[in-house]
Amino acid sequence: MIDFLTRPWPWYVAGPLIGLTVPLVYLYAGRKWGVSSTFRDVCAATFPRDLDYFDYSWRGRGTWRLTMAVGLVIGGFLAAATGPTDVAISSATHADLAALGLTDFSGLVPAELFSWRALTTLPGFLLVVVGGFLVGFGTRYANGCTSGHAISGLSALRLTSLVAVVGFFVGGLISTHLLLPVILGGGS
Repeated sequence: MIDFLTRPWPWYVAGPLIGLTVPLVYLYAGRKWGVSSTFRDVCAATFPRDLDYFDYSWRGRGTWRLTMAVGLVIGGFLAAATGPTDVAISSATHADLAALGLTDFSGLVPAELFSWRALTTLPGFLLVVVGGFLVGFGTRYANGCTSGHAISGLSALRLTSLVAVVGFFVGGLISTHLLLPVILGGGS
């Protein structure tokens, strides 16, 4: 059983399980599924009440999202502790990353970019701190994150979610093909 849980699942198992999450959350919580609203709940629980945006009763409407977020964190730690130690990437991706100057392909993410030591470099700071801020800001500005729009919004046939998902993909392509080479010094 442990072997089954620690190996990557095929798309035809993982995809339907993710798809079934949407109706289960609607049935259980009566709400959309997404992670970005949890950030607001955490701020409402910890920040002073003098900020109007965070001045609401998070206990009633945010408890299930906080529980979900804690579960995501615990699941991430369990996956890192019991899962594979290396990620298999295609030879083309390996070559593209090597052309950008990355050399260490061990582990789940490149330590050259995502480590405490990397935060002291300009590329690491830009990717983790600035990129993290932009993702957080963007999720609130877009009224949801990729999981909320792509899973819940599209399943509810919301046009705004379709526009957001298209924007996420275009932004990802621009970041991958234009910004990342510049940040890592492999582009002009």
